[in-house]
Amino acid sequence: MKKVKVGLRPIVSKLNLPTVLKTTRLPGDSIERLFIATQVGEIFYIGNGDIRTFLDIRPQILKLGTSEPGVSRGGYDERGLVGLAFHPQFYYNGLFYLHYSVTGTQGPGALSEHFSPDPCDPKTLNLRWVNRETQYDHIDTVEEWIFQSNGQPQKRRTILNLRRPFFNHNGVNSLNFSPESGNLVLTTGDGGAGYDPFNLSQDDMEIAGKIIEFDVVKNTFIDNPPVVTRFDELPVSIQETLTVIAKGVRNIPGISYQRFYNQYIKYVGNVGQDLVEALFSFVHYKPIPVTQLVQASLTKSKIDQEGFINFGWRGWEGAFPTSTKNSCSANPSLDEKTIAYYDESINTSVKRLQPLASYFHKDPRPEKFGGTALTGVHPYMGSAIPSLTGSVVFTDIARRNESPTRGVLAYTRVRTDCKLSDFSVIETDYKFGSQSAYYVSLGSNLDQSRLYLGVYGSMKVTDFNQGTVFEIVPDS
Repeated sequence: MKKVKVGLRPIVSKLNLPTVLKTTRLPGDSIERLFIATQVGEIFYIGNGDIRTFLDIRPQILKLGTSEPGVSRGGYDERGLVGLAFHPQFYYNGLFYLHYSVTGTQGPGALSEHFSPDPCDPKTLNLRWVNRETQYDHIDTVEEWIFQSNGQPQKRRTILNLRRPFFNHNGVNSLNFSPESGNLVLTTGDGGAGYDPFNLSQDDMEIAGKIIEFDVVKNTFIDNPPVVTRFDELPVSIQETLTVIAKGVRNIPGISYQRFYNQYIKYVGNVGQDLVEALFSFVHYKPIPVTQLVQASLTKSKIDQEGFINFGWRGWEGAFPTSTKNSCSANPSLDEKTIAYYDESINTSVKRLQPLASYFHKDPRPEKFGGTALTGVHPYMGSAIPSLTGSVVFTDIARRNESPTRGVLAYTRVRTDCKLSDFSVIETDYKFGSQSAYYVSLGSNLDQSRLYLGVYGSMKVTDFNQGTVFEIVPDS
């Protein structure tokens, strides 16, 4: 693929972890502004050359960097404010939506010890999440807010309260609006711990590990729903507002839409376990109403899932059957890899969606890189960087075994023959010096003619004010 070099133009610095980058027009405003949501609970926007606070919900965010009350996890965390979406008619109705981890909800976690599947021990392959009301990590909430005429945002209602088994895989950039249906889309993640120990991602009744659409117009009087983990625990009036687009999700940094004539290509990235990160694309899909899923569960009948999207996790990690690694300490290049869930890999082998492109945690090929975790996927439809026009740009949080730490910017293109696409690293001209630079988020403006990159100087959410947001611009 063609080598591409770009510039990084700093827009704002000394932020906390910039997890979501979106643009919209404020009611009564004439220009599109960049909004930045930080993991600790702040939302800023860029106005007239300076940064302004739009909303600050830090007191409502769970204390980050702890694994249970008072116990530190070393500052790394995947909870917090992880989703922000503006209604397509935000300019007129002022509605926007938040997804965050709620203060005071810290629990002990669903398992008391580290989980790793052992193909030789069936007990490790078929765990069940029991005692969910006491054995969980935290509660996430999805809320509807309104930007009032006096310029002050105010919460209107709670749409979902979701109990999570572990601290990680809650989704990031987890809220977006579908330009096809007009519905709010939530990407949930499998609940965490690695290897999806309870196989929540393939269970049709589990909210975890899915892409879900909310009809936010239907039954707008619903508020304060119960705290749940499964669709069948929701009141029927809420079930009727939900459809499921996809399952088999490990963790997704959002969903993006690229207009192609009179339809949309959807792009998502599924964060990998130990071997591979995967990008997916699809156009046609068959969503399933939650009421149908619940009815099928009650009657113990099978529902037609032809056309329903399945990313394959936990049986598949990208284009590979999910594997466990047995390390060869004398020679790491000989690490043994064993299929973790052979039966599940077989069962989902044909049903799953094939990746658009994959990249690997170890890659000996020249001009490639060893990845860590996918953090953003966006189509680029601008003309300022012609070499990228029409391509799919993605970010990885950190190039493996590089010091000082640097994230990776790369791109791929959709092949017309449906074969796995190659990818190419995008070179950048910015000099970070000795400072670490983790690429934590990727965003775009409304017509996808501009791309924004969120960078952080640490992997710890407890290290404050080390974030910078850049615009990706032509190389100077």
